[in-house]
Amino acid sequence: MTSLDHRTPVLVGVGQASERIDDPGYRGLSAVELAAAAARDALADTGADPGAVAKAVDTVAGIRQFEISTPISHSPLGRSDNFPRSVANRIGAAPARAVLEVTGGQSPQHLVTELAGTIAAGGAEVALITGAEAISTVRHLQQADDKPDFTEHVDGDLEDRGFGLKGLANRQMLAHGLIEPTSQYALFDNARRARLGLSREAYALAMGELFAPFTKVAAANPHAAAPVERDARELATPSERNRPIADPYTRFLVAREQVNQGAAVLMMSVGAARRLGVPEEKWVFLHGHADLEEQPLLEREDLSGSPAAVLAVRHALEVAGIGVGDLATLDLYSCFPIAVFAVCDGLGLAPDDPRGLTVTGGLPFFGGPGNNYSTHAIAETVVRLRARPGAFGSVGANGGMLSKYSAGVYSTTPAPWRPSRSAELQAELDARPAVPTTVHPDGWATLETYTVQHATGTAVVVGRLDDGRRFLASTKDEETIGRLLEGEPIGGKIHVRSFGFGNRVTLTAERMDELFPPRAPGFRDDYEHVLVRRDGHLLEVTINRPDSRNSLHPPANAELAEVFDAYFADPDLWVAIITGAGDKAFSAGNDLVYSASGKPMWVPKTGFGGLTSRESLPKPVIAAVNGFALGGGCEIALACHLVVADESAQFGLPEVRVGLVAAAGGLVRLPRAVPPKVANDVILTGRRLSAAEAESYGLVSRVAPAGQALTVAREVAAAILEGSPTAVRTSLRIMAEADAIADTVEAVRYPSPALDELLVSQDAFEGPAAFAQKRKPVWRNR
Repeated sequence: MTSLDHRTPVLVGVGQASERIDDPGYRGLSAVELAAAAARDALADTGADPGAVAKAVDTVAGIRQFEISTPISHSPLGRSDNFPRSVANRIGAAPARAVLEVTGGQSPQHLVTELAGTIAAGGAEVALITGAEAISTVRHLQQADDKPDFTEHVDGDLEDRGFGLKGLANRQMLAHGLIEPTSQYALFDNARRARLGLSREAYALAMGELFAPFTKVAAANPHAAAPVERDARELATPSERNRPIADPYTRFLVAREQVNQGAAVLMMSVGAARRLGVPEEKWVFLHGHADLEEQPLLEREDLSGSPAAVLAVRHALEVAGIGVGDLATLDLYSCFPIAVFAVCDGLGLAPDDPRGLTVTGGLPFFGGPGNNYSTHAIAETVVRLRARPGAFGSVGANGGMLSKYSAGVYSTTPAPWRPSRSAELQAELDARPAVPTTVHPDGWATLETYTVQHATGTAVVVGRLDDGRRFLASTKDEETIGRLLEGEPIGGKIHVRSFGFGNRVTLTAERMDELFPPRAPGFRDDYEHVLVRRDGHLLEVTINRPDSRNSLHPPANAELAEVFDAYFADPDLWVAIITGAGDKAFSAGNDLVYSASGKPMWVPKTGFGGLTSRESLPKPVIAAVNGFALGGGCEIALACHLVVADESAQFGLPEVRVGLVAAAGGLVRLPRAVPPKVANDVILTGRRLSAAEAESYGLVSRVAPAGQALTVAREVAAAILEGSPTAVRTSLRIMAEADAIADTVEAVRYPSPALDELLVSQDAFEGPAAFAQKRKPVWRNR
């Protein structure tokens, strides 16, 4: 090995720690303590002086725990605010650099690859990667009277890379209950079953046959959370202990997160290894590697596989200069069957490959310690390869929804650092055409895949409209769910209808009408959250939630949408005014108290207040702004044709101050309504505009004396009602058409059909006739 560059990266130490709550020596260790125990073992595993090695560590990279992996995660027993340095302090290390990696099961292998490259480039000499989960302990002790406090405050810099969740979740997934991995992966396995043409029973047995050998490995692993060997039929058959979770999965077939496990990997340059006295028989080299990402879930052409994962493994082997047949050991990420099947399908591996597909026992049986599983897989691979000098082993690490895949190939055979072509391959993957999607699907469609969540009695489906657009939907309809749970529903027809609260599917249009009877536009006798008053051809709508400053929650939004549907459909109503009850606020926007309660948040398809997302407002709507018009309240005003503001009124979009954005039209309409720099000021700082300032920019039509906004708005409405309602509607339509035409002359010349319709209207004849006869016109609105 004397010819190796002194900066060549090499793995020199690995360690694992674990405890089960029913163990005689159970200590109730925190995640930091488990990681530190694993790190101490890794230091000792080097065969050198552990203290000297610890002092040489210049980089510590921590795997993010589940309890800090998403914005809504929490730590019932507390946590360290600098996990890597908490571990470093316990082992006597004082690294110059501390990293907290992004969320995802790919992170251990990704960090090995990244830090190997850093070492090879001279940016580091000795790096420790460590992670742990104490999920079982937290669950066990959080209700205890003497529960421990795992809170730690640690000084020192931390390179916190954030959650890294971009592309892994969106509003559609949240709206349809597709937020936890079990349901997400179930979609993939059901799609694969349909592609292979297997019956439910045959596919369940295939999943059992895949994982039965995993249980045998887990049974022999002292760190396994469930060291019990099971046969294929036991794994595939529902029972009291093996309950159905999300079709096609039962409990034994999904990752086991209730674990207490930690693992660590120590890397360094060859030069550092020699200086610190690490014996060469401890050295394991990273021969090949790749890091690739898949398209967002709904954009993937094939939901039954993972081209990115397969390509990552292939490329890692290519960089190593070997083939899959040259591997002595494999560990394929196994959170769910499809994660293993997808790679096997792509590489031509048999599920019962005699080499085995796991070195630990896999996530359902060894355990799924959050994002840290593959650190254990790497540790086990290193131990096995040391026992078989010259052999090769691979680790596949998966994150997200088959979204991020990092692959590594290892051997004791000396090898220089070799860069990969991951960036080039990623560009090729990114260039693949994306499946077109739609947020609001309606009509007949074909079922692509689905799952049924047994705890909630909800089915989540992915379908394609006849025009090829893909959508996400859900249903609680027992008739539809019954069909999904028998035979092969994939490829069959379903009926979908979109609502503000989400998309729903049934087997027939008739069933959809039974569950969601179509409602003709019209007014109710009374409403809970709004007041409605008709005065001839004028409609007055009052948001009636003064105790919450007329902020809107889903029920209030739904009522406003219904009211404005009725207004636009009623030929006897020609002008509408919207205002807020009381004198404090027109509307303070979204009801943040309701949002914080955890109740489902949604807005009608027609938008906030039933106005902001309408394709058109064909009849005049006047906002009478009394007091605050903030957030969604300001967006309602922006959507209206005219704004009459009380002199004390204030307008603003403060969303950025609460971590949100003005997504109900504010980011679009405000820059079109006021000078761009003013819009930027209001949007980016949350600054409020007074009524006078808003009028100076043209945001407000008229400013009314204090307490007179509604009175002046009625005066404006009366002036509009003096004109022909047909001409008013035609004017609004032509102005809207002109907005879409950039060139002024082209816009003027545009032959609007609305003008032709106006010229043959009764009102178009009545106006000139009344003028000639010197009488007041009698408008017919036709």
